[in-house]
Amino acid sequence: MKKYFLFMGLFAASLTTITSCKKDSFADDYKNPGKVSESTPEKQFTGMIYEFRALIIPSYGNYFITLRPTINLYIQNLGSINQANQLVPGSAAVEERWNKYYAGLAQYKEFVRLYDALSNEDKQQKKVMALAAKVLFYDQTQQMIDLVGDIPWSEAGKLMGNGGDYTISYPKYDKAVDIYTTMLDDLKSISTELNSLSIPSSFSTTFKTQDLVNNGSLDLWKKYCNSLRLRMLTRLSGTTQFSTRANTELAEIINNQTTFPLILTNNDNAQIDIFNLSSDIKSEDIKGAFEADGWTVNLASKYMIDEMNRIKDPRRQLLFETGVKAKNAYIGLDQSLTSAEQNIIARDSVTSFVHRHTVSRNKFLPGLLCTASEVNLLLSEYYTKNSNNSAAKTTFENALRESVDLYSSISKKSDDPTVAAAAIPTAEEINTFVKTVNWDATSNKIQLIATQKWLHLNMFQAVENWSEQRRLDYPKFVIPTFTSDRQKTVPVRLTLPQTEATYNTANYNEVKDQDSPDIKLFWDVN
Repeated sequence: MKKYFLFMGLFAASLTTITSCKKDSFADDYKNPGKVSESTPEKQFTGMIYEFRALIIPSYGNYFITLRPTINLYIQNLGSINQANQLVPGSAAVEERWNKYYAGLAQYKEFVRLYDALSNEDKQQKKVMALAAKVLFYDQTQQMIDLVGDIPWSEAGKLMGNGGDYTISYPKYDKAVDIYTTMLDDLKSISTELNSLSIPSSFSTTFKTQDLVNNGSLDLWKKYCNSLRLRMLTRLSGTTQFSTRANTELAEIINNQTTFPLILTNNDNAQIDIFNLSSDIKSEDIKGAFEADGWTVNLASKYMIDEMNRIKDPRRQLLFETGVKAKNAYIGLDQSLTSAEQNIIARDSVTSFVHRHTVSRNKFLPGLLCTASEVNLLLSEYYTKNSNNSAAKTTFENALRESVDLYSSISKKSDDPTVAAAAIPTAEEINTFVKTVNWDATSNKIQLIATQKWLHLNMFQAVENWSEQRRLDYPKFVIPTFTSDRQKTVPVRLTLPQTEATYNTANYNEVKDQDSPDIKLFWDVN
């Protein structure tokens, strides 16, 4: 029982004694709580980021345990050897994500508790940190909802506030619709507050040090907040319940970007960068997720490679290597083949695989939260639906260029000598790519936008990628099943972890009827 509540984020007390004010020494102090006896809002803010890091920075647990058997298969971010019951969401996959989310939630709830206990003067001085913490927490919450639907939220992470009494700390489930509504309300207020806020000089250095996402930049937090709103409002824009609100607020943001600035270039991306490999803020263990002994988990999918080949995509050379026996041709693993046929092809070393320098052995892979390419594609969709073809084309092509630039910069950061670095695309290659994609010649603009969003978000923002693929219903994928398979169709959500049914039984039973991989989330109206 104790283990379960730790996973649920209810034993926050053991995770609150953070003392470091430097990125390079933070992890050492964090892992030795006996060094100090109490926490502060500043430490909790960094502690929240630290706990969420495993869901942001590429990590073995997220990529191998969660994404490999689920999302990366469902939307063909990577090729996969077919096997029986491959479309049944495994409990271990969602538990890995679930536990990491609730560890971060516990840190956030403790941050709020400590912040609320401050004097009014101290609250005002540290207001920017409280707003930033909520933005990041809402980003991670949206992703959790988009995976499973209703979740314990408002009452989760309150063991300390309940005096350590776990008997009254079983958290009820909040409806996904209600959580979305709360987050949209708060984010709109936060956007307004950030515009009227200035960071006191006495606190700016502290905030910059503790802020591992935007390095203390008020402008970047404004852009992250509004870009998150843009994403969430677009997600809901097709629903009957939210369409009026979504379209009104989208217009307000997009038509007044001076007041509501957005992430439009890679310099403004919300992300966690890797600076010091001796700390725990790193992506070094990602190699095991792609190169695990005895596993074939790094092969490119035919869906993705065929599309990249068709449009002369310069990201292809950054993200994938060609098979040893492929004669420099990019070839993806065909999901429609039998597992026996796939295994033969895999052994023959003709299939393209994840680039070792750029990806699988890149110790400096950043954790991407919201990028310029994603935002530009959201803008392009909005302009398309509002018959502004010129603006739609401009933002779409900006998205393509920013995406190539982002993956080029990620490749450049790698210092792994295993293989030669990928050739950085030239200006001519990028221009050819944009022309080949050919906005003007494409009749189904939404399908075009969705396909480029799939290629951009890729495996690095897999949860967001799957959410957008379900919302837009593009690209379309066919995953083979076996006669004996329990799950015959690609899931439209993950199921809740078994620990919920076991330990939080009464509350789980309230949502049990919705806990099915075949029941769409409320925003999935296609």
